[in-house]
Amino acid sequence: MKQDIRQIKNHLRQSSKTLRRGLSPEAKEEMDSAIARAFLRSTSYTRSDGILTYVSTEIEVDTLRIIETALRDGKRVACPRCIEGTRNMDFYYIQSLDELSPGCFGVLEPSPTASRLFRGAQRPVCIVPGLSFDHWGYRLGYGKGYYDRFLAGYNGWTVGLCYSACIEYKLPHGRFDRAVDRLITEKYTRRCSDNRPRRLRKNDQ
Repeated sequence: MKQDIRQIKNHLRQSSKTLRRGLSPEAKEEMDSAIARAFLRSTSYTRSDGILTYVSTEIEVDTLRIIETALRDGKRVACPRCIEGTRNMDFYYIQSLDELSPGCFGVLEPSPTASRLFRGAQRPVCIVPGLSFDHWGYRLGYGKGYYDRFLAGYNGWTVGLCYSACIEYKLPHGRFDRAVDRLITEKYTRRCSDNRPRRLRKNDQ
C-alpha cells in the first residue's frame, strides 16, 4: 500500500525537532560555531554581494552570528517578513539585529516601514532553513511553503545549514522543489545538485 507522503514528512519533522530539542546548550553552541565558520569561509559567502537569511529560532542552526559578521564585513543583509494573509514573504535589508521584532509565528522580522525592500543583487546567496536536508540538497521545511514560493522566483545561490544528525540520505520531494546548491553541516560541506544559475557556474570552486 502506498504511503501518504504527508505522513512521512510529518514523522520526519517530529524526529528532527525532537533531536534538536535534545541537544545540550554546549553541543549546540559547538555545532553552530563550526557551521558558521564553514559558511563564512565558503565562496558562496565571500563572492556574494547580498546575503538573504532566515532569523534563527531556538531549534535552528544559529544565523544571528552570521548576520552580525556579515554586517561587520560590509555585506548587505536582508531578512524575511511574512506577508499577512498569504503564504508569501518579502526580504528587507537590515543594518542591525536591533531592527528586528517578533512577527509571524513569533519569529523576529524586519519592519517594512523602517527597512528597505530587497529587489535583487548581482551575486546573492540565500541561506535556506530546513529541519532536514538530503544528500542531493532537497530540504524538509516546516510545511508552510513560504520558502518554496520564494525560491520559485529566485535566481541566485542557495545554501542549507543543518546538523549532520538531521541529514537523510533521500527525502521525499516534488518535481518543482528546488534543492540547495550547497549544504553545510558541522562536519562537512557538500555541493549538491547542479541547479546553480548558469551565469555563476564558471567561477564556482
